[in-house]
Amino acid sequence: MESPSGRIPWQSLLLAVSLLTFWSPPTTAQLTMVSTSAAEGTDALLLVHGQPEFLAGYVWFKGESVDSSHQIASYAIDAQEMHPGPAYSSRETIYPNGSLLFQNVTLGDTGYYTLLAIKRNFQGDRATGRLHVY
Repeated sequence: MESPSGRIPWQSLLLAVSLLTFWSPPTTAQLTMVSTSAAEGTDALLLVHGQPEFLAGYVWFKGESVDSSHQIASYAIDAQEMHPGPAYSSRETIYPNGSLLFQNVTLGDTGYYTLLAIKRNFQGDRATGRLHVY
């Protein structure tokens, strides 16, 4: 929209910017995990941020890959149920926000852990973090 002088009035520009801001889809947060350190015998929490919307559940793995033989546990959000996997030691708890609590950590717990956040459309987001036990 041009004015008779050939310039766009600032009100039109302001309207266009506000409409673009309104119509732009929100940026999605990236799934991230906070690596942590803990003394042997204490509890440690691998905290998760940026969970995607419309989640069905979480699956935790020991290591940097999604490997069913290294699955610690899965958590179904709607049922609020945790199901142990082959790498489950009975000291792990998955919280509804996806974070993983280790009770009474040992030196053997040191390493990388991978979280797979599964959406209702069966797509997944993945994050890896490290637990260091000293």
